[in-house]
Amino acid sequence: MEKKMDKKMIFVVLGIVAVFAAVIGVSLWQSRSNPTDFEGYNLGEVIAADDQTGGFEEMIAGDKDAPIKIFEYGDYQCTACAPTNPYVNQIIEEYDGQVAVVFRLFIMSYHQNGTAAASAALAAAKQGYWQEYKDLLFANQNDWYYSDAATRQQQFEEYFEKVTNGKGDLEKFRKDMLSDEVKQKIAFDRGLYEKQTAADNEADQWTPMFYVGGKLIDQRDMKTEDFLNALRSAIDAEMKERGIEKKK
Repeated sequence: MEKKMDKKMIFVVLGIVAVFAAVIGVSLWQSRSNPTDFEGYNLGEVIAADDQTGGFEEMIAGDKDAPIKIFEYGDYQCTACAPTNPYVNQIIEEYDGQVAVVFRLFIMSYHQNGTAAASAALAAAKQGYWQEYKDLLFANQNDWYYSDAATRQQQFEEYFEKVTNGKGDLEKFRKDMLSDEVKQKIAFDRGLYEKQTAADNEADQWTPMFYVGGKLIDQRDMKTEDFLNALRSAIDAEMKERGIEKKK
């Protein structure tokens, strides 16, 4: 027959539970009372790595020293982002080192594979392969769009092996996908997006969203060529304002 716990032991157990609950409560209060101060970040500039970004620098397609930056908010599972990506790359190539794209994440809540794809791209970035991985994710979006978790992970690992020509550290890639740093970066970029849309009084959320010189290029109702011309016009105007001569 089991012996009943005496009163002294009961009080000890209750005390331990109370202390544990207090510690958890304080931690939750601190996390809520010390949110990232996004007012301290300039949305129109490349943001340096710090604790709030998870130690990540901005994801930049093209020459990071290019004088003109397009700021894009995107989601790897976004069905508008994928077909737009090659055209954005075309603009980067067309301006020959004078234009780069700063890619920031905003993952739609209904995209069941969006966070995993973003985690994979950031894990690839840890080893210096973000641009190649980003392009491969978008190019193969139809293949992994509806994948279950196990299939999706296998696909993302295959993409990593492909972009690294088998020279990447696959085990590190897996660990980085699940890391706190990656989670922090995803959350940080989301905060930037929310600050950006609040500043623009935009109640609607969509991707991709493009900014040049702080001005929104709303491509949603544009044909592809009209969108490209709108980007070119915004870039050329920014270059002219800053006294930068376009390369011939």
